[in-house]
Amino acid sequence: MSIYVGNLSYEVTQDTLSAVFAEYGSVKRVQLPTDRETGQLRGFGFVEMGTEAEETAAIDALDGAEWMGRDLKVNKAKPREDRGSSGGGGRGGYGGGGGGGSRNRY
Repeated sequence: MSIYVGNLSYEVTQDTLSAVFAEYGSVKRVQLPTDRETGQLRGFGFVEMGTEAEETAAIDALDGAEWMGRDLKVNKAKPREDRGSSGGGGRGGYGGGGGGGSRNRY
């Protein structure tokens, strides 16, 4: 399982975030997503810890805590499938692009 960490400073690094979570157990991995176009941090990240007990301790201690001038949002990360499945299905009905192309012929 993974921990979602939101409202991060754009100055954060994997090392600094890892050091904060290491106070609550072993940190296995830290991910800081970046914007595809600008390469800048997106203001959130994910931390994987050694055990679920360590994750729970970190969440309890750090959710709402101030760090680097910001109040952190820390909770269990939701699986990616859960976030993506709700919006994509409804868009399939808008695939009628053929009609628009025919207007360009006039």
